Amino acid sequence: MRIFRHFDDVPAGLRGAVVAIGNFDGVHRGHRALIAEAKLQAEVRKAPLAVLSFEPHPQEYFRELRGEGDAQSFRLTPLRAKARLLADLGVDALFALNFDAEMAGRSPQDFVQKILLDALSISGVVVGHDFEFGKGRAGNLAALSYMGEMEGFTVTAFDTVTAAGDEKISSTLIRQLLKDAKPEEAARLLGHWWAVEARVEHGDARGRTMGFPTANMHLGHCLAPAFGVYAVRVNILDNDKAVSRHDGVANFGIRPMYQVNVPLMETHLFDFDGDLYGKYLSVELVRWIRAEAKFPSLEALIAQIAADAAKAREILAKTP
Repeated sequence: MRIFRHFDDVPAGLRGAVVAIGNFDGVHRGHRALIAEAKLQAEVRKAPLAVLSFEPHPQEYFRELRGEGDAQSFRLTPLRAKARLLADLGVDALFALNFDAEMAGRSPQDFVQKILLDALSISGVVVGHDFEFGKGRAGNLAALSYMGEMEGFTVTAFDTVTAAGDEKISSTLIRQLLKDAKPEEAARLLGHWWAVEARVEHGDARGRTMGFPTANMHLGHCLAPAFGVYAVRVNILDNDKAVSRHDGVANFGIRPMYQVNVPLMETHLFDFDGDLYGKYLSVELVRWIRAEAKFPSLEALIAQIAADAAKAREILAKTP
């Protein structure tokens, strides 16, 4: 999959694509169904399949504009993780266009003419039924469909995908499930395990002295799940490809015993002996085990870590 941060000089082989448009945060089951529809149309037309999204997420841009830049991030999938998930779906090109003042100020007509037609020469678009676009969200599905009729591209509105019990699958619901310490429920709606992805940093090495060395990661521009201990699966990545996969146990939080100010993901990989400093990891949250706690002694902490590791092994042995 090719990734473009602009819409200038699009290669001829990618023009005429069927384009799925949206933020696709999390690339959940609803997003996957929409992209599958776009893929089917692309295959029928023998056209490329593309996804058009924005970076930063428009909500992040407007938060920054309102002076809320330090507000807790809500992103389920930063660009790097999103791109890998989309590539796995067979997308040929991702147009992750810069969302800035110029983009925010584009009229619906300008967005269609300059980007979809002049730059991409699209043959069709697939969007959610509640799709809005252009300055002030002035454009809607009816307007896009009218422009499609005038300019000769198809517009497909994709219905909301629901889970069991007519529950709407949405990024908002998935975020809440992760904050409520229900990663397995979030995975049911995502269609994949939700993961924290970041580079391993040097820490204080306390875990190693206790017999449980950890890979320490700051989340950065990513949603913070519930604090606590998790059973996890860890992919060690190289050039965005998983080179090995390991079971483990992780703690996310502020470590009450040591009063860390910035939340940290500390992951212990089972039966692993190697140097992870500087490596890029994807830590999949499988099950929440317990909340963070302060212990009366170092010995009590070590005993609890051992119990957490045993519980994580038990959970992962039963989890496909």
